Amino acid sequence: MQALVIVAHGSHLNPDSSTPTYRHADTVCETDAFDEVVTGFWKEQPHFREVLRTVESDEVYVVPLFVSEGYFTEEVIPRELRVDDDVGLDDPNPGWEPRSGTPDDVDKTVHYCGPVGTHDAMSDVIVQRAESVTGDADLSDGVGLAVVGHGTERNENSAKAIEYHADRISERGEFDEVEALFMDEEPEVDDVTDFFSSPDIVVVPLFIADGYHTQEDIPEDMGLTDDYRTGWETPATVDGHRIWYSGAVGTEDLMADVILERAAEAGADIGDAVETVRDLTGGTKPLADD
Repeated sequence: MQALVIVAHGSHLNPDSSTPTYRHADTVCETDAFDEVVTGFWKEQPHFREVLRTVESDEVYVVPLFVSEGYFTEEVIPRELRVDDDVGLDDPNPGWEPRSGTPDDVDKTVHYCGPVGTHDAMSDVIVQRAESVTGDADLSDGVGLAVVGHGTERNENSAKAIEYHADRISERGEFDEVEALFMDEEPEVDDVTDFFSSPDIVVVPLFIADGYHTQEDIPEDMGLTDDYRTGWETPATVDGHRIWYSGAVGTEDLMADVILERAAEAGADIGDAVETVRDLTGGTKPLADD
């Protein structure tokens, strides 16, 4: 038997933080690729430390629903799962190699996978998110894309996933222009219109769930609204550009595809589950296959 465990941060303050995690788990369940699909959290129940005891399967694939490599994916999660030997990598990019271990207190082989945010398939999800918010499957004419991350000068890895996906999508010619922008480092999303000549700009935040940053900070910073509590129009006109703001990319249904891809890299037998997810979610053709 094989089980999939999707681990995410969760929140004591925002009840919607875990909603995408549950929804993606439900989507994976529909594929019948795993005997069990469960979720675990840092700030909700079941906790990272207990989640392995909630499954019966002897082969467990753990996929972190996080944007980038860093403190949680390289230290906290492997420590709490008791598979922390030689888990971290020096090169935080989609080349992350899965690690396997057998915790002393559970009779299971645990395969620890890389985070979803650095996988190549996340580029597809970003494009799908842009198409979802605009309702247009052809965004190559007069449309720019801003991939937005949190960013921080304290951790250079925070920006790498954002820049990686922006570069991949740019190389494909999916949009007239593609830029990686950030909340807490340069170039900043506050000045989004300064970086584009395209009349239309789709802004996709590379966040797992909607919360304070995606629903309050970013809309106000971009000038979509003076007060997030009053909402904003989509699209909204700012400095002569139409801004299409999508909200967190992690809420896109195609995220289930990336979760499956990460598990498959670690050796999970997923059959045709990826194709099933793309049929269920209307997913685009993988960029890597072009």
